[in-house]
Amino acid sequence: MTPTQPTAPTDVTGRLAAVRRAIADTGAACNRDSSAVTLVAVSKTHPAEAVAEALAAGQRVFGENRVQEAKGKFPDLKADFPDLELHLIGPLQTNKVKDAVALFDVIQTLDRPKLAEALAEEMAKSGRRPRCLIEVNTGEEPQKAGIPPAEVESFLADCRDRLGLPVTGLMCIPPVDEEPAMHFALLSEMARRLGLAEVSMGMSGDFETAIRFGATHVRVGTAIFGSRPYPAG
Repeated sequence: MTPTQPTAPTDVTGRLAAVRRAIADTGAACNRDSSAVTLVAVSKTHPAEAVAEALAAGQRVFGENRVQEAKGKFPDLKADFPDLELHLIGPLQTNKVKDAVALFDVIQTLDRPKLAEALAEEMAKSGRRPRCLIEVNTGEEPQKAGIPPAEVESFLADCRDRLGLPVTGLMCIPPVDEEPAMHFALLSEMARRLGLAEVSMGMSGDFETAIRFGATHVRVGTAIFGSRPYPAG
């Protein structure tokens, strides 16, 4: 099955509806209840007005890559929509941990022991405990962040048993030049074996494949918000 790339209508509301239909159709085709798949609308680089349009259409789960950008966009939106859930899906620097714990409801990019230590310390101080997903480097790419597959079990045990972190799942970003299905299968099986309920995988170009391999969260940006607006220069 070719991944759906909604192209019309061109508004956020219409594209969001098209993605939801694709999720429902894919779930039906592989005997999965589409309600078991959470759509994370990735709004990075898009303005608060675009997020507001998605909120008006009923979307409540959003993903952002950068703490600073999210700080400028989401506090007012969260005040207006208390049920809004915000996921950090980009790399987290330890000097941004305090802000991330305060703002995000889920941190999907727990990717190294130093970050785990910083998150545990800040959660103990603030009393706020956003869910955490371990980012797995399924392709074992040296330039990419994430825990190598062979080390995930011991890292999870340390995060939970020693640090008391609320780790609820795994996430991955497959290598761009490889078939994503094998990586999705690996992540899903790893989560099953470790008893983790959440599996975040799949983006605009491959979210349907991810659903067929058991994704509970798909991170879709371009297919909802259109091409990212980058500043000139």
